[in-house]
Amino acid sequence: MILDKTFFHNFEKGLNPPNPQKSQIPARVLGYGEMSTVLQIDSDHSSGLAFKRMPMFKSVAEAERYEQILADSLQTFQKIGLNTPETDWIWTEDQNNNLVTIYIAQQKLPLNSIGNVLIKSLSDEDIRVLVESVLEQMHNVFEYNRIHAGEIEIGFDGQISNWAVADYDSSVPLDAEHIELLYFDVSSPLMRRGGVEQLDSELFLRSAPSFLRWLIRWLFVDDVVNRYYDERKVVIDLLANFYKEQRPDLIPAMIDLANEFFNTRLGDKWQPIALKEVRSYYKEDAMIWRIYLAARKIDRFIHKLLRKNYPYILPEKITR
Repeated sequence: MILDKTFFHNFEKGLNPPNPQKSQIPARVLGYGEMSTVLQIDSDHSSGLAFKRMPMFKSVAEAERYEQILADSLQTFQKIGLNTPETDWIWTEDQNNNLVTIYIAQQKLPLNSIGNVLIKSLSDEDIRVLVESVLEQMHNVFEYNRIHAGEIEIGFDGQISNWAVADYDSSVPLDAEHIELLYFDVSSPLMRRGGVEQLDSELFLRSAPSFLRWLIRWLFVDDVVNRYYDERKVVIDLLANFYKEQRPDLIPAMIDLANEFFNTRLGDKWQPIALKEVRSYYKEDAMIWRIYLAARKIDRFIHKLLRKNYPYILPEKITR
C-alpha cells in the first residue's frame, strides 16, 4: 500500500466527527470500536481500502511505540499461522490540539464475508463449520502462549465480528477442510514480553470521559486487559457476542460445540461453559458499554459547550 501523508493530514484537518459524511473529504462509517472508528474515505487515494482511525496519541514518540508493537504483533500472528489482511498504517499530527492520529489501512472486505453478517445468513451447519474454525484459530494462539509462557504471549479478542472468510462464495457451502479465515481486528496489539504488557494500558482510557478515567482505571482496565490472555474467558466472550449480533438462538448449540472442541483438546483441564455463565457475562458487559457510551456523549456535549475539539466519532446507538 502507498499511503499519502499529506492526504491524511488534510482529511483529518477537515473531518467532521459528528457527521463524517459532511467532512471536507466525505467519509462513511463502516463500524465502531471502543477506541476507534472504521471509515471508508471517498477519494481516489483510498479506493478499495478501509481505515481504522485511532486519535489517541499525545506525542509522535507514543505513536511510534504503538506502531512497533503493532508490527511485532502482526509478525507473531504470522508465526502462529493466523492469517490477516495486508495491513499498513500512517499517522498525522495536529500540533494545535497536541494529538497524533494513526490510520490503520486494510483492503476492504466484502460485507457478506464477515463473521457477524455470516451468522445471520448461513445454514446452521455452515455456522457450525465457521465457529469451529474460529475456535481452532483461537486455540492455536493460546497454545503458542502456553509454549512461550513467560517469554512472549498474545492477548486475543476472538469475537465473531473480527473474522472474515477469505474468497467467500455464498453459493458454495463452507468446507471444514478448506475454509480459510482472515483475522482483521489488529488495532489493539496486546502483547506481553517477560510477563510485562507492552501496550500502555493508559491508551484504553484516552477515549474515556475525563471525569470517569480514574474510576475505569481502578475498576476495569486490568480486568479487561487480563481477560484477553485467558482462553476460557475469550471463548465466553465469543459466545456472548451472539447476543449482541441478534442470534441468541444459536448460543446453546455453540456452547455445546465449544465444550466438545476443548474437551477433545484439553481434557480435564477444560472447565465446561454453562449457558447461565454466558448470559451473565453478556448482561454485565452490555451494561458497562452502554453506560460508557452514554458518558462519552456527555463528554462530547461538554466539549461543545467549552468550544473544544472532541476528536472521537461516536455511534448514536449500538444494538445489543
